Amino acid sequence: MSKIFRYGFIGCGMMGQEHLRNLAMIEDTEVTMIYEPDAGMRSASSRLVPQARFVETEEEVIRATDVDALVITSPNYLHTRQLESISSIRPIPVLVEKPVCTKLEQLRALQKLDEHYPSPIWVAMEYRYMPPISRLVEEVHSGQTLGKIMSLSIREHRYPFLKKVGDWNRFNEKTGGTLVEKCCHFFDLMCFILQSEPERIYCSGAQDVNHLDESYNGRVPDILDNAFVVVDFASQQRAMLELNMFADGTWFQESIVVVGSQAKVECHIPGPTRFWPKEFLGEPPIPILTLSPRNPKGPKTLEIPVDPKLLEAGDHNGSTFYQHERFARVLRGEQLVEVTLQDGLKAVLMGLAAQRSIETGEAIDLRHGEYRIS
Repeated sequence: MSKIFRYGFIGCGMMGQEHLRNLAMIEDTEVTMIYEPDAGMRSASSRLVPQARFVETEEEVIRATDVDALVITSPNYLHTRQLESISSIRPIPVLVEKPVCTKLEQLRALQKLDEHYPSPIWVAMEYRYMPPISRLVEEVHSGQTLGKIMSLSIREHRYPFLKKVGDWNRFNEKTGGTLVEKCCHFFDLMCFILQSEPERIYCSGAQDVNHLDESYNGRVPDILDNAFVVVDFASQQRAMLELNMFADGTWFQESIVVVGSQAKVECHIPGPTRFWPKEFLGEPPIPILTLSPRNPKGPKTLEIPVDPKLLEAGDHNGSTFYQHERFARVLRGEQLVEVTLQDGLKAVLMGLAAQRSIETGEAIDLRHGEYRIS
């Protein structure tokens, strides 16, 4: 008989509930305990997992004998302290949402924690597991069609920041800035796709449209809503991110393009189905992947559909489900962690350096000085 792995949640708001819906489709797993301080989010979570017990402190979840693994989906600025508590109390396997931290001092503390943490830590970089992106990565890493990879560009044209409990996502001090909060998974994708280390990062960005008419205790939000980021890699490859958070009227939310000496491959991905106006536009577009060889010329496009059940379960094109499948295999000892704490920290460091580049107007060196990778 298969062992049932029991999960405890620290924080269970909007993203935590996406994890709950996807875990419900993973065999031999159950959610036994949740710590969520907001009454509304507790109520919503209890409807998804009525069997789970809700407790009053994080420590109760960490110490619970009927919890085999933890999922951290609390506000991002709390992740470091919570990981440190788990490490000191009961260092069991953890899946922690990105970004794993929001400040440089937190990042350095977690680098030290990682040296002695005895159990798996998986950082939830959902974008790696979106089916069209997985197919693009497969094409790039096969080495069969593109030739020598020279450049990577990622474009996200999306909706503004959503409303969060306590409005913590409106200010740089709690998010690390938009390039940490929303873009660390793109920096992770750059490193994952190119299989190289970033050496230098430059960014131009600003807050031009969103949240300017909002006020919280007399403070206007300071999170940027558009940016261009350029990254130089040790391999002599280059990557670029184009972010715009007031472009939600578009067909596709993300576009990723990899160009090699012999061909180009690109994928285009729609945003969350719950935001798509079916009554006006019909069904949302299907993700596509296009391979464009140079010789002989002749682009070929494939549709990469996502299971409708997975689209209903969350906002990330099915990736949360595939991520949990793999994390469950880690718990069963069938595979290794694919997105390590070091991967998550590198992505945050790139985001922090990009934010700093905006402030200084200069490129930030990731090999030396304050923002060195290691």
